[in-house]
Amino acid sequence: MLKRLTLALTVLLAAPVASADTFVFTAIPDEDETRLQQRFQNVADYLEEQLEVDVRFVPVKSYAAAVTAFRNNQVQLAWFGGLSGVQARARVPNSRALAQGVEDAEFMTYFIANQNTGLDAGEGLTDKMRDMTFTFGSKGSTSGRLMPEYYLREAFGQPPEEVFSRVGFSGNHSRTISLVASGAYDLGAVNYTVWENEVEAGNIDTDQVEVVWKTPNYPDYQWTIRGDVDERFGAGFADRVQQALLNMDDPELLESFPRSGFIPASNDDYAIIESVGKELDLID
Repeated sequence: MLKRLTLALTVLLAAPVASADTFVFTAIPDEDETRLQQRFQNVADYLEEQLEVDVRFVPVKSYAAAVTAFRNNQVQLAWFGGLSGVQARARVPNSRALAQGVEDAEFMTYFIANQNTGLDAGEGLTDKMRDMTFTFGSKGSTSGRLMPEYYLREAFGQPPEEVFSRVGFSGNHSRTISLVASGAYDLGAVNYTVWENEVEAGNIDTDQVEVVWKTPNYPDYQWTIRGDVDERFGAGFADRVQQALLNMDDPELLESFPRSGFIPASNDDYAIIESVGKELDLID
């Protein structure tokens, strides 16, 4: 009995548990999970070196789970999309956007189409699309759902469910591309940086799927930190995190996002996202 108790205690003590002085962060699962794990473990290593505290990355299964983890203080920092960032900051007093990618200040969504639709590259949002099938990304995605739905409603004067014969949610941008390329859906909305990165890597057959429209620019991804981190990690900690993110210049780290660098961001930068989110009843 004593031996079993000792063994159980040993296993318990060996289990990875985040201590009170461990700085934990997460990221919305907008791409393949394996790729995200590799990317953000490298970021964790970088932040640990810069901040001189234990840093841990914890993956989540959905955009909503990222917001919940932030609200519950299971994570203190998160790489959010525009919409999920607004949702998270609304739930935690004094939380703030710290940094965004250079590209995030003027982000875009690409509308992509399978070649069998007969739509041409750059054709735009036209009535030819009516009664085709369409997939968004995640329900909580800014570039994969919020902004594309806004522009669809603006173009057609109707919600997507009344324009298309079937509307789905793929869960992430990589999956959206795969579903449209395979013909499972005729059309889809995808984060433009994911598309460009996949094309450059040779992972997309542009004879099978192509971009038919690009949205106007809008603000998107950002790093958001909880408003109480200074109380836990010391005065000025949030500012130190911001500076570490702004100083991130390792080409390999930046390429994994992909971003050319990070620039300061503020909550006010995302006022338009909050406004559209409320208009579409995606924000209370």
